[in-house]
Amino acid sequence: MAHAHPLPPLVERLLTAHGYPLLETAADALAEDAVGVRVVFLPGHGKGSGETADIAVILPELVKAAPVPLTAAVAGPEAEAALVARVGTLGLPALVFLHRGEVLGSIPRVRDWSDYLARLRSFLAAPADRLH
Repeated sequence: MAHAHPLPPLVERLLTAHGYPLLETAADALAEDAVGVRVVFLPGHGKGSGETADIAVILPELVKAAPVPLTAAVAGPEAEAALVARVGTLGLPALVFLHRGEVLGSIPRVRDWSDYLARLRSFLAAPADRLH
């Protein structure tokens, strides 16, 4: 799988071994027809952070541990820029959680496992009608 901007091996593995889609465009990233809650990994294209590989390992575990089904994806450079613009100031790499194109929340950088779970629960607990 060749990309204009090569992805670090562990990020590439999310696409190949885990089958996560690569979101190429802003429209892909903010799709309102996406089913359920989607978590998009913003690897920090061109930034070369050591945390990118760590989050690539954490993401599949977070998807398994989530209290609701999550679909995961990896943002390409254009999709990443669109999500950063939508969220505002965001340290990369990051995870952005969306429902029907609406940002539920984001988690920048590497965190303690309990922090990931607590933040995810708070995103999902926000007005419950948003998730239906």
